[in-house]
Amino acid sequence: MEHEFQRLADLEAGQHAMVRKLEGGKSFVSRLAAMGFTPGASLTVVRKSGKGPVLINLRGAKVALGNFEARKVIISAIEQPENENVEVETVESPARSLVIALAGQPNVGKSTVFNFLTGLNQHVGNWAGKTVDLKSGGFTVGDTNITLVDLPGTYSLTASSEEERLARDFILEERPDLMIVVVDAANLERSLYLLAEILLLPVPVILALNMMDVAVQEGIQVEPGVLESALGIPVAPMSAAHNQGVEALEMAIHAFIDGRMKFNPKKPTISDEHKHILDEIQNRIAENVPKGYPPSWVAMKLLEGDEVLVSMMEKRLPPEQWQRVSNLLYEHEDAILDIAGERYEWIARMVRAAVVQPRLTRGSFTSRIDQALTHPVFGTLFLAIVLGAVFSVTYAIGSPLQSLLSEWIEAFAEWVRSSLSTMPAWLPHLLADGILGGVGLVLTFLPILAIFYTALGLLEDTGYMARIAYLTDRWMHRLGLHGKSFLPILLGFGCNVPAVFGTRIIESRRSRLLTILLIPLIPCTARMAVVTVLTPIFFPEHSALIAWGLVAGNILLLMILGLVLHSYILKNDHVAFIMELPLYHVPNIKTIGIYVWQNLIGFLEKAGTIILAGSLLVWGLSYFPTGDVLNSYLSYVGRLLEPLGRLMGLPWPVLMALLTSIVAKENTIATLGILYGDVVKNLPSIVSAPSALALLAFQMLFIPCLGTISAIRQETGSLKWTVVSSMIMLVLSVFFGVLIYQFGLIFLR
Repeated sequence: MEHEFQRLADLEAGQHAMVRKLEGGKSFVSRLAAMGFTPGASLTVVRKSGKGPVLINLRGAKVALGNFEARKVIISAIEQPENENVEVETVESPARSLVIALAGQPNVGKSTVFNFLTGLNQHVGNWAGKTVDLKSGGFTVGDTNITLVDLPGTYSLTASSEEERLARDFILEERPDLMIVVVDAANLERSLYLLAEILLLPVPVILALNMMDVAVQEGIQVEPGVLESALGIPVAPMSAAHNQGVEALEMAIHAFIDGRMKFNPKKPTISDEHKHILDEIQNRIAENVPKGYPPSWVAMKLLEGDEVLVSMMEKRLPPEQWQRVSNLLYEHEDAILDIAGERYEWIARMVRAAVVQPRLTRGSFTSRIDQALTHPVFGTLFLAIVLGAVFSVTYAIGSPLQSLLSEWIEAFAEWVRSSLSTMPAWLPHLLADGILGGVGLVLTFLPILAIFYTALGLLEDTGYMARIAYLTDRWMHRLGLHGKSFLPILLGFGCNVPAVFGTRIIESRRSRLLTILLIPLIPCTARMAVVTVLTPIFFPEHSALIAWGLVAGNILLLMILGLVLHSYILKNDHVAFIMELPLYHVPNIKTIGIYVWQNLIGFLEKAGTIILAGSLLVWGLSYFPTGDVLNSYLSYVGRLLEPLGRLMGLPWPVLMALLTSIVAKENTIATLGILYGDVVKNLPSIVSAPSALALLAFQMLFIPCLGTISAIRQETGSLKWTVVSSMIMLVLSVFFGVLIYQFGLIFLR
């Protein structure tokens, strides 16, 4: 029995409903439609917690929707829902050097497929003409060299975030020779939506039907051959996480290379009601679309309310021509839902043809686990335990290994000094103090980094990371953010640089900027490694307490700064929260291993370039012209800053060590090692307890490293906000350094 219309946010857990209408702007409605919120779609509320996000089952997937967004979905409550010959086209054989783009929605195992095909033969590089990076790798099929480009996960080609726009722009502007679209066999209804859009573009497509093992576990039987016939494109069934079936994908690629690939896609259509409008818009814009953009596809996107393309075509069309197009779009605003509805009808036909035993609800295992892990109380408690365990294990295992590596490097440095004692004095100093004393000491952070990135990889690969975003959404909204912002913030505990780049998943520019400004307050492993080295030197009996206190202080400042920026500077921009929660699954060791390897390699590259250059510069300034640090060039600069150092009780050499952390945070320890030799023996006699606390606080809050500053400049596209970010951290570090020292003089006498 149906009831009167109401809003999705008003339903309680366990209630069922049918979507009737969507409110909000064109872009928002288009995005909801792409996620499956079309009139007539049935859904079930899984969990609702006060004003927090609503968790629902929709089209076989679990989706988290912010409370504000849920109020934009008009529904009617319902009872529990009940559960031809093809003409073939042959694709011409391409050149012997190919570019293949790998696309897919988030959480379909795309990265696993990429890693399996390319192994370690991959790198992250800048896309020419763009200030963003793409991951690419190489492999060969026969005698053909293939460059495989891993595009960011995107739900549709109506881009709502920077990463989604990057994926779309690459497809349109770079025109890859072949597209491989990865879909989740356990959730075909949702993941085929992206394919429905890509098939409208003039590029050959292979469908990688991944996660077949998960489909079997969830009671789903998919017939790849039937799906291939229904779609009219090659379908390669596989379970990349278990290295099964990837040869089918390689065979499909080989058939494409040899010109044997059969490609006659059954494309989704648009209803007759809007077909003539689509044709008219296409005719009016055809001569003005950018190169590489199919006019039919652009016309479709205009009808869907794509804000980027609407803005672009408004600038490219003559005013009178654009006015006519704009009037047509206004008169047919309902086309947004019609187009999405037609695509889901097309998808439903494919699923009915190929899925022998379709599953109407999420798998019982994931549902049972989520009953606890998404609960506002038990889920939050479990999250706290998980994060506590991550940091505890990271430093419990990593710190002893760091100490062991430090001893080995120091022993090697002593051997270098003694072996080169007959050489010119500057040479052993350069090797032992400048290189080993700087870069060598930084390399001792590798165990901590390896353990932390392994933990992050596990959280991501099991599917739990999306639950973290869901659980933290309510807290983050108080800072003007949402749960997605928590993911780059969590990544910041590893390194602030990828955390800044990770903000691309955030749709709102204002929210992305706010998150970027807050990320430097996250103590990365480099900062924590410095704290791990220094706290036992100054406070051997309370080192753990002080280290965690410093972390808590940074987090508290992050919350306060977020509230201030949200309330007074970056305001008046609501943040939409729409996110799919993937199935839980067993993590893939190879995928996690490659993730850890890539991050460690990036760190080693930094150690071999930025940190090495910084260490050599500091060593040169501290050694020349006399060979005595107290009469070196560095001492001249340091003495200029001595008045500031006195406010924190710090001698100028320590202040200089802090300044060198702008190059890389690890340089603080490297420089102290160069200036004072054995820091464990020498520093306690130079720096008092109050000054040590000021030093640690200053280190935790000081200006970001050059890598982070560069990332902020790149992601904001603004020199102003880059300077603002650094100035915020500079003011905070000086203020709290001085404040803590003054209080320390009172309480630590």
